Amino acid sequence: MPLADKLSPAPREVRLAGALAALPSLGLLVFGVIVLVRGLREPALPGNNIYAEVGTYLVLGLLFLAAAVGLVLGKTWARSPGVVVGLMLVGIGWYILGPSGRPAWGVPLAILGIATLVLLFRRPARAWALGMQDGESEEDAAERGGLAGRRAERERREQEHD
Repeated sequence: MPLADKLSPAPREVRLAGALAALPSLGLLVFGVIVLVRGLREPALPGNNIYAEVGTYLVLGLLFLAAAVGLVLGKTWARSPGVVVGLMLVGIGWYILGPSGRPAWGVPLAILGIATLVLLFRRPARAWALGMQDGESEEDAAERGGLAGRRAERERREQEHD
């Protein structure tokens, strides 16, 4: 199946938000591998479970990456996890900036999270997530049941024509 067939119609904002969310995902995966290699070289400190730490980084990285890939492919299910990724990036960026005292890392991470959130809440992204039809308001689309309601309407019309 060609890539064009896998891509759902999604606005540019959604795909760009997916690309932005992929950056920290890849960073977490790389960081997990670095921690693993470093942990295997040095003796473990008492009470430190290197495998649990690495597992946490790898699982979070893969979850973030799944949301990012879903957004890039235009999958509506990925919008909510994408919003969670953006919120986590803002929180982690704030922590690295403030309490950890590393503004060189915290500021870009927070900006990345804010940019992801802004892109996912712009009007084209909201309209896409709701499955809005031409001339339909967001309220009407939400009342109709959003994308699921649109799909149900289409299936009902197809059954009527058969």
